[in-house]
Amino acid sequence: PARSPSSPPPAMSKRCVRLSLLAAAALCRCSADPPPSIGHAIKRTTPIPWKITSTSTTTTATNTSTSTSTATTTTTSTSLTTTLPGRLGSFLVIGDWGWDPDVHGEITSRACQQAVADTMADTARLLGDVQFVVNVGDSFYPDGVRNKSDPSWDSKWRNVYSKELRSVPWYSVYGNHDYHIDPCICSDDIKACAQVSEGDRNFFEMPNYTFYKEIPDLKMEIVAMDLNQLMDGWDHSKSREANAFMDCQWTRCKDACWDRARRRTDASFNLFYERMERSPWQNMVVFSHYPTDYFTAAPEFMEALRSPARNITYFGGHRHSTDQTSTASIAPNTNWLVGGGGGWSCDSSSQGFVVGQVMWDYSVKTFPVLVDAPSCCKS
Repeated sequence: PARSPSSPPPAMSKRCVRLSLLAAAALCRCSADPPPSIGHAIKRTTPIPWKITSTSTTTTATNTSTSTSTATTTTTSTSLTTTLPGRLGSFLVIGDWGWDPDVHGEITSRACQQAVADTMADTARLLGDVQFVVNVGDSFYPDGVRNKSDPSWDSKWRNVYSKELRSVPWYSVYGNHDYHIDPCICSDDIKACAQVSEGDRNFFEMPNYTFYKEIPDLKMEIVAMDLNQLMDGWDHSKSREANAFMDCQWTRCKDACWDRARRRTDASFNLFYERMERSPWQNMVVFSHYPTDYFTAAPEFMEALRSPARNITYFGGHRHSTDQTSTASIAPNTNWLVGGGGGWSCDSSSQGFVVGQVMWDYSVKTFPVLVDAPSCCKS
């Protein structure tokens, strides 16, 4: 697989309250001690206080030398006010978002996706240093896109998410829905893939179906994986061999699709293990379309995700919620379900996205930002 290059105020709504808390969570920098340049990022327009009040998960690395392994600890704090010294950059994570007016689940309007998109834009402006977006797929319900001229690029992405938010790379993978009409699943020619693109902000940053990207300024590496063969992973009784990409039935090459999905999953695992061995960076952001509880049939992968040799933050979608409670633990490392993008249905009332922050000590802190449930989910 190819490698990527690189007078008192009025009453506040719940969304405003959340954004006020988020504003308190975003950190200002000391003007006397500016951070190193990290390249293009979305710039904030107002100063933000240092104190935060939020629920967050922290993965901290301590390097003892360039040749030794590192210790990893994961801590969770809830409703604590913490003074943080600053950060090097931030990123946003989303999945399962491309709502369609004709074919959709229980979310019956674009209001939910738009609420999430608008809150992402507000959050990016408050943070002021968003470097990239991680997109775990199911970007275009119900069937993906046919090519780079497909109108869904406009109606479900460009016209929904702000230009400012789309000015940074959207590192992306294919979800199961994305493959239905995309020529990519019926060809080994990567040029046939409608979502694959590199260096063009009018599209995703997705140089291949599986890829990695080093971000030296954050001492971080991103590994993107196509694990669609494990779509049946919810059934923990199935072996790896018995798992299959069931959505091949909706493609024009059903028989070839089974084998191609298997080979792409194998290639993704191989890339992940290679980067675990060779990456020069301690922090790894790893993502696919599926949450960790889908990987019972791949115990060696789960063991690697739990390795204290790397500080891994894993993101998956597919199930339509934004939480850390429905997934399988990879402690001492961190993982999130980020399928609450508002595109199809609600598996919980927690719809939204996740913010990642890379701190001055290169630890990675994550927390969710949720929209009002009535915008998305029927009670």
